[in-house]
Amino acid sequence: MTRTVAVLVRQGMARSAPRDVDPARWLEAIAEDTYELVAGLELVTPVLVTSVPGLDDLVWPGTEIIEIGEHDPVKDVLKLLKGEQAAIVAGDAPDLPPLLVGKLFRELGRAHVTVCPAEGGGAVALACRLPPPDWADPDLDDPDPVAALRAQAPGRRMVAAGPGWHRLRHPGDAERLDPGLEGWESTRALLTAR
Repeated sequence: MTRTVAVLVRQGMARSAPRDVDPARWLEAIAEDTYELVAGLELVTPVLVTSVPGLDDLVWPGTEIIEIGEHDPVKDVLKLLKGEQAAIVAGDAPDLPPLLVGKLFRELGRAHVTVCPAEGGGAVALACRLPPPDWADPDLDDPDPVAALRAQAPGRRMVAAGPGWHRLRHPGDAERLDPGLEGWESTRALLTAR
C-alpha cells in the first residue's frame, strides 16, 4: 500500500503569529514542525503542498514540493497526490501526534474519507483513497467538515471521524502548545526567543 501525506501550507497561516513574533518566521516554524512530524512517519511519502514560495529549505532533500494557489480547493490538491491513499495535514498543527495520522489511514478500511476534526471547527487532517471520491469536496476550514462531507456522500458511512486535535489559527492559540509534548522544536525555539 503506497501512502502519501501532504502538509498543506497557505500564506494566510502567518496571521496566527503571536504578538511580538514575525509572521513570516512563525509560518516557517509551524510549517517546518508539521512537516518534520509527517516526514518521521513510517511507510508514507511526505510532500509539501504550498502557496508560499521559498519553503524549500524546510524539507528533506528529495521531498516533492507542489506549488498551489492560496485558495485552491482541497479536492484539487488531492488530485495532485500520488499513491493508493493520501492524507492532507494542515500546516498549522506543529504538535499533532503522529498516531492521529495513522488512525486516519486505518479508518480507510471502512470509509472513503476520514477526518481528524479541529477543536473549534475545521479539520486538522483528512485522508482518502486515491483517486479521491468524485462526490467529496473537503474544506479544512469548514466549521463542521464531517457533517459537510456526510451531506455530500452517497451514504453516511462513507465518512469517518477520528479523534480531534487543535490548530494554530489565531494569535492566542500558541498557548495551547504543551511544553511536555515532544516535537515542535522550531516553534518552541521561536516562542522561547521572544
